[in-house]
Amino acid sequence: MANHLLREIDSLKKMILALSAVVEDNVQKAVRSIEELDRDLANNVLGTDEQIDRTEVEVEEECLKILALHQPVAIDLRFIIAVQKINNDLERIGDLAVNIAERALFLCDEDRIAAPFELAEMCQKTLVMLRKSLDALMNLDPDMAREVRAADDEVDEINREMYLRISGGIQAEPAHTLPLLSFRVIRVFRG
Repeated sequence: MANHLLREIDSLKKMILALSAVVEDNVQKAVRSIEELDRDLANNVLGTDEQIDRTEVEVEEECLKILALHQPVAIDLRFIIAVQKINNDLERIGDLAVNIAERALFLCDEDRIAAPFELAEMCQKTLVMLRKSLDALMNLDPDMAREVRAADDEVDEINREMYLRISGGIQAEPAHTLPLLSFRVIRVFRG
């Protein structure tokens, strides 16, 4: 029975890592779509959202099956519960990538303006946080988890700066209010 549980937990690890890879790819495409105003990339992100949603349900069902069949305790139970929470967060991050892609499609039809902040920098920092948080879970590494929490403050600061720059841009160029507001609603992993 214990070997069967270990195999199922290993399979669950592979599932959550695969979901993470798809979500990460979607976030990168969404950010590129807005930077390059690329309709094809934006539409690709929109088209992948259903796959992410289906996979999130499959991971959730697998967690529930393991809980029901094996009634894990201690570290195995905590791992499965953590996977459930991360699974939900990954789906939400996928939805945020869709929001960014939708903003890119909107901006494709507007006068072109440069983003008043470095979106790619925020994206890369948050993707590093995502990778490290999954590594911390897979390796049961609390020190790495603390690093992720500390890095969140840096991303929060970039987010605050983004809002200030957009507000300044609206004041300086009122004619660009709609496109600038589209940048304002962009949040990479920010809830």
